Amino acid sequence: MAMPASRPEIGIDVAKDDLVIHLQDLNQTVTIDNTPQAIRQWLATLPKGCDIAIEATSTYHLDITERAHAKGHRVYVVDGYRLSNYRKGVGGRAKTDLADAQLLARYLRREKDELRPWSPPPKAYRVLQSLLRRRAALVKARTALRQSLSGEPELKAPLQALIAEMDRIDTLIQKRLKSAVRAAGLQTQVQRCDAIDGVGELTATALVMAFLRGDFKNSDAFVAFLGLDVRVRDSGKLTGKRKLTKQGDTEVRRLLHCAAMSASRHPVWRAFYQRYRDRGLHTTQALVILARKIARTAFTLMKQQQEYCPAKLF
Repeated sequence: MAMPASRPEIGIDVAKDDLVIHLQDLNQTVTIDNTPQAIRQWLATLPKGCDIAIEATSTYHLDITERAHAKGHRVYVVDGYRLSNYRKGVGGRAKTDLADAQLLARYLRREKDELRPWSPPPKAYRVLQSLLRRRAALVKARTALRQSLSGEPELKAPLQALIAEMDRIDTLIQKRLKSAVRAAGLQTQVQRCDAIDGVGELTATALVMAFLRGDFKNSDAFVAFLGLDVRVRDSGKLTGKRKLTKQGDTEVRRLLHCAAMSASRHPVWRAFYQRYRDRGLHTTQALVILARKIARTAFTLMKQQQEYCPAKLF
């Protein structure tokens, strides 16, 4: 009986200006510009049905990922944290673009069965994510300016003018978020999440955006996607320190943390939050647990198309 033909395996290290590509089967490495024209030309040279592992970046990997997927190749997006741990696990010493491309190809060959192929997100997800990230950058810059220049009396007037302009941009972004929600027909889902005590419209929009990204089997999968699940490191009698995986969208986690702070003072959530504080947990730990509970609640409402009912929370 003939053996099935293996799919060519490729690892791609991504940077702003170029892509370092390692073809595992041929043991060859090439470097191309990270531009649409160069990517199109390179993809045209590939045989059909390749498996491609691409290093995740903020946005620089998106073009090659989308174009490779559109050409019918199976694409796997690997985050930097996972790749770094894999490098340590196999005893890798070098951290270069070439070494990373080779490592991605090796990781793909050995771990392919455990990886989930990338699929393009809905258009609404991409639009909402882009707007939320831009607002996050604006909020961060505004906070930094206030903190760094507040102690300079002679800069008070120009600082106020600058902050007012940033506030205006913030308002415009939030208007665009509302328009994007309406255009995608997501108002009902946003309203469901917004009804949760402590959750505002921005956090509700972020939760709906995250929910759009995948067909989550249960709330555990949704919490893991948000990066609110816990990494456990126990060995023998040693109980390691628990830490969040933080593998999801940082802005969604930030908004959920703010929602948890607000919810901790609300009558509906106060007892839940205080119960963990009374156990000796630090404020941040209790807020993370509350944020996780809010995320699970939002997931249930969206998944089952239900309306928020505080009496069913506990």
